[in-house]
Amino acid sequence: MQLTNIGVIKDLFERHGFSFTKSLGQNFIVNPTVCPRIAEMGGCGEGVFALEIGTGVGVLTRELALRCDKVAAVEIDTSLKPILEETLADLDNTEVVFADVMQTDLAALIEEKSGGRDTVICANLPYYITSPVIMRVLESRLPIKSMTVMVQKEAADRICAAPGTRECGAISCAVSYFSKPELLFRVNRGSFMPAPNVDSAVIRLDIKQDAALPPEREKRLFRIIRAGFSQRRKQLVNPLSGELGISKAELADIFSAAGIKPTARAEELTLEDYIKIEAAL
Repeated sequence: MQLTNIGVIKDLFERHGFSFTKSLGQNFIVNPTVCPRIAEMGGCGEGVFALEIGTGVGVLTRELALRCDKVAAVEIDTSLKPILEETLADLDNTEVVFADVMQTDLAALIEEKSGGRDTVICANLPYYITSPVIMRVLESRLPIKSMTVMVQKEAADRICAAPGTRECGAISCAVSYFSKPELLFRVNRGSFMPAPNVDSAVIRLDIKQDAALPPEREKRLFRIIRAGFSQRRKQLVNPLSGELGISKAELADIFSAAGIKPTARAEELTLEDYIKIEAAL
């Protein structure tokens, strides 16, 4: 079954009475070259367990199943169940769990389904939930090797931006803390049904295995980063003073002790600079 063929997809929808749910931001892949590339570049292979977030009609699911020992997919839309029962019927190494990924214990799911195999996550993420899903996976410190996801192009550029550059934001720093991000390839808007109004890109986050800071200090680090980027054009001491209840003069001394210019702005600092500020605090 050619699951990237629009005629085949429309036939599936008609026979199973499926209609798109706008609130879920559903855009299904119809470009046949995209999902094989995601699977190949996402770390799939022998001895690997793949966790997919969102299935669509199963295009990426099948590509993962062809390469990995086992696949589990988390899908929120139960109206896709009869379609997936048909499109994935011949795969005995694949299971779909109908649940909200934001409410699912992913660590327990991986422990139950992976059989101790190396684990990778792959997904075509709806634009509205990109950052929440990525940060939930990263902050949960799941036992995974990498996370390869397709997101809106602008989000991909921001997520992969190096801290200390003008393109950087709070999400860039947070992602860089937990992983090594890489932009893999672009995907034009015509690759989807229905076509979104923007282009997409596929990124891979290779997970760093060791935490740089204990949990409580980690929370304070991200508090500093979020405060800084909430007013990114201002000197960091200004929003940080209000966030932490510390005078600007005292913060200037703390910055100097950390080797950071007291006049520095959020977008000028590297992740290492933020860690130095947290340590000095």
